[in-house]
Amino acid sequence: MTPTTPQPATATRPPVPREIWVLIVAALIIALGFGLIAPILPQYAASFDVGVAAASAIVTVFALTRMAFAPAAGSLIGRFGERRAYLAGLLIVALSSLMCVFAGSYLELIAWRAIGGIGSVMFTVSSMGLIVRLAPPQARGRTSALYGSAFLLGNIIGPVLGAFMAVLGYRVAFGIYAASVFLAYLVVLIFLRVNASGPTLTDERPAMTLREGLGIPDYRALLISGFANGWATFGVRIALVPLMAAHVPAIGAPMAGVSLTVMALGNVAGQQVTGRIVDARGRRPVLMVGLLIAGLATVVFGWSVSIPVFLGLSALAGFGASMIQPASQALLADIIGRDRSGGQALSTFSMASDSGAIIGTLVAGLIADAFGFGWAFTLTGVALLSSLLPWLYVSRGRGAGSASRPRPQPLHD
Repeated sequence: MTPTTPQPATATRPPVPREIWVLIVAALIIALGFGLIAPILPQYAASFDVGVAAASAIVTVFALTRMAFAPAAGSLIGRFGERRAYLAGLLIVALSSLMCVFAGSYLELIAWRAIGGIGSVMFTVSSMGLIVRLAPPQARGRTSALYGSAFLLGNIIGPVLGAFMAVLGYRVAFGIYAASVFLAYLVVLIFLRVNASGPTLTDERPAMTLREGLGIPDYRALLISGFANGWATFGVRIALVPLMAAHVPAIGAPMAGVSLTVMALGNVAGQQVTGRIVDARGRRPVLMVGLLIAGLATVVFGWSVSIPVFLGLSALAGFGASMIQPASQALLADIIGRDRSGGQALSTFSMASDSGAIIGTLVAGLIADAFGFGWAFTLTGVALLSSLLPWLYVSRGRGAGSASRPRPQPLHD
């Protein structure tokens, strides 16, 4: 299928719908709560007298259950609609986090976090589906950027608040997280009125199947770049940046938190601009530039030997990531369209990112042990740069006729 011609930009930008603002507020509340527990997760697990590997597994098990349950989450969304699946996911995360407060053993803690991963993928994929459905086509980049910025701001502010609350203990932090997720549940339940009533419980819109999505070159390319972005942004940077900072004497362990904050700030600041560029100039070009910037910054990141270079590359990597996420979500929305349910396609995209985070972290960790952090980050940067190749293929129009149906919305190329 030949990509459609971009529509000319209108003088007046369409407003962000009220329902999107509800999702943004809920995302900020959830992220603030998660920010409280993120720094203390391994320490809480270690408090049950287990080793380092077992303590770090509390992070891995959450991602594994997210990935494993993603196909089922897509089916549930297709059957019951995004709003109900979103609410169910929030309730599962809130209750499982509350049970973590009362965990009496390491295995109990791991089990409740695993159940939390199921709820997490349900509300994550549902939120993507709701943005696809509710965002005006000419504002998909902007709405995706606003939603992503809410999560990033929460992840910046949350750990700061958590540092002041650390004296209260691990269990109190999980209790606050459970309360924050339940508050987000109430916000969505009360203010998000999509599919709130009707003669049936099911989502009556026709579903876009995974097989149909895989027949579209843009979607296949999205899965590859989503895997690479998950590897770099959600895996290696979170897991290896703190270890690298502690390993390099000229940088030092305290700079790890500063680096992650600088990355997040670069991402937030960039998304305020890149979201609008995605709508005005096109999805693919912005996505490709983001992959290029993030990839080049990551290739050399692990060889940093001074704090200014370390933080400068952190900001650059964050800015590159600010282009990837809004462009990816806007293009995914273009492919699915507002009048179709994209449960399977959305959950598979989420699964690609989660699998990248898991596999990339494991591979980069092994490389770091054997050859050093420089080569681990270089490999990660190469993964990002390699994910440009399918986009070059798609942009040149090769295989563009493989899709079996017209896309419901223009792809702004």
